[in-house]
Amino acid sequence: MGLDIDIIKTRAKGDYRLSKVRGECMISVRIPGGIMPAYLLSTAQHIAEKYGNGIIHLTTRQKLAMPGIHYRDIDKVNAELEPFIQDITVEMCGIEVEDTKAGYQSIAGRNIVACQGSRICQKANTDTTGLAQRLEHHIYPQPYHLKIVAAGCPNDCAKANMADFGILGIAKINFTPERCIGCGACVRACQHHAVNCLSLKNGKAVKEESKCIGCGECVLACPTLAWQRDPKQLYMVKLGGRTSKKTPRVGKTFLNWVTEDVIHQVISNLLEFEKEMLEGTPVYLHMGHLIDRAGYHKFKERVLRGVTLNPEAQVAERIYWSEEEYVANIHLK
Repeated sequence: MGLDIDIIKTRAKGDYRLSKVRGECMISVRIPGGIMPAYLLSTAQHIAEKYGNGIIHLTTRQKLAMPGIHYRDIDKVNAELEPFIQDITVEMCGIEVEDTKAGYQSIAGRNIVACQGSRICQKANTDTTGLAQRLEHHIYPQPYHLKIVAAGCPNDCAKANMADFGILGIAKINFTPERCIGCGACVRACQHHAVNCLSLKNGKAVKEESKCIGCGECVLACPTLAWQRDPKQLYMVKLGGRTSKKTPRVGKTFLNWVTEDVIHQVISNLLEFEKEMLEGTPVYLHMGHLIDRAGYHKFKERVLRGVTLNPEAQVAERIYWSEEEYVANIHLK
């Protein structure tokens, strides 16, 4: 018996992926920031065992993927996904969903990836999970491709440098010289773990401000709390990173020392830029390709249009990318 199904439309509306097995597909569950209530694991187990092949794949974008689902069961699986949509999309991310039993309404931007962030990691400058959940409404549900990664600090365990839009939590570091005992712990930490912007002068730590990236390694190293993170939350934004068979490249710094409010405004404009560049037809393209097509200055003008920058904010005047471009039909002797 034949089965008439448009797998492209099914993927675009619900994130079902075609399988190598004829008549089967895989559902991917959105988990912005990579954190979810533990009780939802039982829901995933139920779906995987009842409708799939009993396997759950933890994807590189922090989603739960359940393969082995037959096309005829898609509507049933959508209904079973309700606890995920209700408890994560609606409750955690604050997104209005008309029918929580209808499954995901768009593949949208890929799941927002995040490291553990400051809820867990002592090095993190920001709560990446909370940030990812607050950003989710920008990319779901909408049809344009965008990969966002949030890292709690410039260590970048989450690989924000390889994303279309990479966000790194940074901090202005306040210094109280009266507390400094000249032990050099911060200098050694900065030299080994960071950018070597600290030194000792006349028995006190001093910093070359232009080199500081706000990572906070000095804060962790100082035994007397002479270095302290300023409570104002700031971010560095990397742009245009991507993995690729043909032209992989690392993102470049686009914004520095910006607030979350600025990031929200920029992402909204960025998606409008993508819509304009693609003339209203969603196509799978990394943001870097669209920037190359438009030119950085046109891109910058569009995504900063109407954006109110905070006083500390810095914007890259120019961005130059270097990338590997692999040439086909190379014959090795």
